[in-house]
Amino acid sequence: MFNNSSKILFIFILMMSTMITISSNSWMGAWMGLEINLLSFIPLMSDNNLMSNEASLKYFLTQALASSILLFSTILFMYQNNFMMQINETNYVNMMILSTLLMKSGTAPFHFWFPNVMEGLNWMNSLILMTWQKIGPLMLISYLLIKFMLFWCILLSVIIGSLGGLNQTSLRKLMTFSSINHLGWMLMSMYSNEALWITYFMFYTFMSFNLIFLFNMFKMFHINQLFSLFMFNKTFKFSLFLNFLSLGGLPPFLGFIPKWLTIQYLTFNNQLFMLTIMIIMTLLTLFFYLRLCYTAFMLNYYENNWNFNILWNNFMINLYLIFSFFSTFGLFIISIMYYLI
Repeated sequence: MFNNSSKILFIFILMMSTMITISSNSWMGAWMGLEINLLSFIPLMSDNNLMSNEASLKYFLTQALASSILLFSTILFMYQNNFMMQINETNYVNMMILSTLLMKSGTAPFHFWFPNVMEGLNWMNSLILMTWQKIGPLMLISYLLIKFMLFWCILLSVIIGSLGGLNQTSLRKLMTFSSINHLGWMLMSMYSNEALWITYFMFYTFMSFNLIFLFNMFKMFHINQLFSLFMFNKTFKFSLFLNFLSLGGLPPFLGFIPKWLTIQYLTFNNQLFMLTIMIIMTLLTLFFYLRLCYTAFMLNYYENNWNFNILWNNFMINLYLIFSFFSTFGLFIISIMYYLI
């Protein structure tokens, strides 16, 4: 529908609108940044495809609903607090603002739109929705840390994100529920330390990009398509499924580092009940990742003895293997750098 130059322009506006949101000193300015962000992402979602058009319509209606409630709450907030960002846990206006921000980020129990929208997008738009589109709402949520409401959303996010992925065959929905689970961890890290959630978000973005880079390259959208990759080189096969385990936070992979830091802060703050539930639910996410990896890790699995040397000379494959190396051995590399410094 749009040429490449138009898409580049929309991506530039998308990035600038997020900068407006996170640098704003009033809720009205933040609302304007979120609106520009929404209007710049809708053209990127729309293709000459029925599913993508349906997904863009669902995304627009949901975000428009959240934006209207946010604007109404912002007007009330301005009259009450004299245009300043202040926190009051007993104020229902603050709770309304926090609810709309949680809906925009796709956090449970406001996640009803997230899996359906993701199912209709291509992988590049899915990556933007899972990563960049969460920066603005999460930054605004960090200004309104209402304890009791945030804790319930964290519990529901880690539970729904874990249980929702158990019966999925679509890779996009699998990544969606994984994103909801990681959102719970990010919100918990945000409550523990203001800078920790940014570190968690950066690690999560890298791991998601690493997997979606491969899915987009081979146009894979369902679990059964993964097994066709078993005919490739064993190094490529193991790197693919180790990235799944890294995304699940299994040590000693790179994805364990942000969870490790969050567990450490929760232990110091005596949040043991929340920590126990989050770790148990994360074990469930590792279960459906291991369900994918189990067959690939079996030594006696049948493989076709075909030659794919032409494919292995591809620059994109080599680039993916470099990213996969850092995702797999990142914990060792960071540990060595820490001791050397």
